[in-house]
Amino acid sequence: MTLRIRLATQQDAPALARVQRTSWRAAFRGLLSDDYLDGLDHEPLTKTWEGLLTRAGGAGAGTLLVEQTDHVVGYSRFYPTDDEDDDSVQVGMIGSIYTLPDVWGTGVGKTLITAVLDAMASAGYAEATLWVLEGNTRARSFYERNGWHHDGALVLDRSEVLPIRKLRYRKGLNR
Repeated sequence: MTLRIRLATQQDAPALARVQRTSWRAAFRGLLSDDYLDGLDHEPLTKTWEGLLTRAGGAGAGTLLVEQTDHVVGYSRFYPTDDEDDDSVQVGMIGSIYTLPDVWGTGVGKTLITAVLDAMASAGYAEATLWVLEGNTRARSFYERNGWHHDGALVLDRSEVLPIRKLRYRKGLNR
């Protein structure tokens, strides 16, 4: 299996939208409403990605994607933390990390998160955080196997569909 990790460009927006829609429908079934997941539409997601990739996020931010045989199979975005209780310039946040369900359990996610953490360390971050749905046991197990821990922070997010509980995970970055 040949994997290639690179920075995403605006031309990657349709592929990133496909990965987001497909992975969300698989990962969040039973955690978010079926109507919401089934209603995820490729075109608006593509427009959102075009906007995100146009703005790029500045220093200390980026979107990495992973390709397998020239097909995008996953992505991750990172940027300075936006958590009010964690405003150190040395803390970066992984805002998203998703892979297609058909590569789950193959090492693609581990390869991607390793690359993202390396990029974050190179950008000067000493720690990384991310938020995960409390009920997403598959993702929580993945993070814990890879050295992350729940730092005690919990939020009730009402931004998408319904109130969902998210836990913050944290990991120190070795430089």
